[in-house]
Amino acid sequence: MTPPLILRTDEGAVAVLVLNDPAKLNALSTPMLHALVEAFDTLAADPAVRVVIIRAMGKAFCAGHDLKEIQAARQSPDGGAGAFETLFALCARVMQQIATLPKPVIAQVHGIATAAGCQLAATCDMVVASDAARFGVNGVTIGLFCSTPIVALSRKIPHSAAFELAATGEFLSAARAQTLGLVNRVTSPDALSDETMALAQTLAQKLPAALSIGKAAFAAQTGLPLDQAYAAAGAAMVDNLLNTATSEGISAFLEKRRPNWA
Repeated sequence: MTPPLILRTDEGAVAVLVLNDPAKLNALSTPMLHALVEAFDTLAADPAVRVVIIRAMGKAFCAGHDLKEIQAARQSPDGGAGAFETLFALCARVMQQIATLPKPVIAQVHGIATAAGCQLAATCDMVVASDAARFGVNGVTIGLFCSTPIVALSRKIPHSAAFELAATGEFLSAARAQTLGLVNRVTSPDALSDETMALAQTLAQKLPAALSIGKAAFAAQTGLPLDQAYAAAGAAMVDNLLNTATSEGISAFLEKRRPNWA
């Protein structure tokens, strides 16, 4: 029996998704992308899950799209155009599932995250990386500019830095990625799992509605003119304040007790 491409384990309110195709460096093949779509559909409907971690088996986090699959598609009468369009639409669907999931998503990156693999990490709300990890959008080295990965990357790091990476194909160390804003925390390989889970558990203790509203508001205001950004953020604050659990949280703070969010 073929092992599943995505493994899932839950630790309390934290769901851990594991990319499980180490022989292909966890490439975002069509089957892998379909498995991710299914996994995120399930997570979106699971109220018990408050935080998601994405990590991977083997030596790489994710080496991007499956180039053998891409080359095989060229044998079709249209030279692969239809297959390529379908592939990138499917990948965009996964990235947008992550961006719109009403729960924080953390990438746990232990090795290389390259091309669409870097896109996957950059799409997550936070990244915890081993100091041995490397990040790149290096498709240009084989003649393919990483136009779709740069959508996510340019929303995390300065535009000039994102373009430089895509144009040169150079890699970032974990430390440099943290300096640019792609990575939140860098730790040793031995401490990576514990550090990531500790962050996830911290988030899992927060009011889920507040994180859900906040994640959506953060995305909505990004890139808006200042007045529109404040209008969108203000509306989110009103929505958040009208939640009865938020009222309980404020009352608990004023009364110096723990909120009853059970």
